[in-house]
Amino acid sequence: MRLPLFPLKSVFFPGETVPLHIFEDRYKQLINDCRKEALTFGIPVYINNSLSYGTEVQLVEVVNTYDSGEMDVVCVARQVFKVLSFEERLEGKLYAGGEIEFLEMENDADEGLRGEVLRKIEMLYDIMDVPFTKTTPKQFNSYSLAHKMGLSFEQEYQLLLMKSETDRLNFIKNHLEATTNILSEVNRTKEVIEMNGHFKNFDPLDFKDFKL
Repeated sequence: MRLPLFPLKSVFFPGETVPLHIFEDRYKQLINDCRKEALTFGIPVYINNSLSYGTEVQLVEVVNTYDSGEMDVVCVARQVFKVLSFEERLEGKLYAGGEIEFLEMENDADEGLRGEVLRKIEMLYDIMDVPFTKTTPKQFNSYSLAHKMGLSFEQEYQLLLMKSETDRLNFIKNHLEATTNILSEVNRTKEVIEMNGHFKNFDPLDFKDFKL
């Protein structure tokens, strides 16, 4: 399949709302083409000086149009794809494009794993003292809070490339376990530092059976 391409150093997950400010002429043309022809376009992730994978997005709304022709638009992310070829300019256009191939995703995770990951996310938010909006395992998937659990850009990209929902949830679970352990240790260390200099009430030792 051939898609117009809008490379960015950002990761967008399927189902995610994608707000964009459009200011370059090439992308103004792209958005206008999407409006006229109901096109979708791809956002390949620029990482490690390459464009290998990305996410197809669909224009939902042009929120603002400025006198300069700049626009604020809202899109929704759809499917993950692999970039097969890249052209800096499509014929007769200012914007890039290329051949892509959609990844076949497996929605193979059971509700138990979803629930376990949800509990670990809630635990992380509790440690950080951040409000958490509860949801049910049925409504939750690996992409739901992917930007809100402390994954690095590289980790988000790794998650994007995983085809299995079970693999994605286990990846998130391992990250959450490591992160909560670190944060718990940081909080413990903070408490120790805050206690430094305070008078402490030590329990006396019984030396009755003490041997050298």
